[in-house]
Amino acid sequence: MGASDAVGTAVLLAAAVQWAPGADPEENREQAASWIDRAAARGARLIVLPEYSQHCSSDLAATAPAVAEPLDGPFVAMLQERATAHGALVIAGLVERLDAGVSNTVVAVDDQGIRIAYRKVHLYDAFGSSESDWLTAGDPAQSPVVDAFGTRIGIQTCYDLRFPEMTRRLVDAGADLIVVPAEWVRGPQKERHWTTLVTARAIESTVHVVAADQAPPLGVGCSLIVDPMGVPLAALGDEEGIAIAPIDPGAIERTRLRNPSLANRRYRVS
Repeated sequence: MGASDAVGTAVLLAAAVQWAPGADPEENREQAASWIDRAAARGARLIVLPEYSQHCSSDLAATAPAVAEPLDGPFVAMLQERATAHGALVIAGLVERLDAGVSNTVVAVDDQGIRIAYRKVHLYDAFGSSESDWLTAGDPAQSPVVDAFGTRIGIQTCYDLRFPEMTRRLVDAGADLIVVPAEWVRGPQKERHWTTLVTARAIESTVHVVAADQAPPLGVGCSLIVDPMGVPLAALGDEEGIAIAPIDPGAIERTRLRNPSLANRRYRVS
């Protein structure tokens, strides 16, 4: 399920897929399946797609509720089909239809089905946007951490990245890798904010971070995979593409011996 390094330690190849989903859910399913296939063909077994991969537009409040899908709908079914075909864990965002309202949801799917469905806690009410006008916020008590390939993977999405306590809660729940599907909206300094925050979350919690953003015109792009020292292992610009890098489990242990910030902290996140 993973590659091996020279001394035989299992190394997971992770992929951050950067693309620009559109308004048509059927076309997005086809495109997402193709991106998953391409990432898997390059050896990736953890494949992360952006937030809103099932549907996206410049006015989500107007368009998304009408095309929201339940978790047993066609988008998640496609993810499971491709994950099963490749022996992968696929993580992607969709607009989920709830009994009352809709949710910005990220699912982690493998051949067993949905391993985690994380409903976004921090709705994007900033920089002129207001997700809370049309989305139902997720329960803050969620602890979206899934075991796969010998790795504990924590999930958050987009605006969550601006709240370091959320990443720390996932690490306290055992995560040693954080994935961040995003549709990081373009604007002044937004590329700088994105790459700085992804790197900071890796450094302060000594974890790997796999951050997959949408490509322009709506997202900033700049998807990246960062190691526990904050070193970019793979990164993209603003074009569609796939960033792939190995997730070495030994890197966390080595980093935490040199930088025991988790062991030395004096405050806890409830």
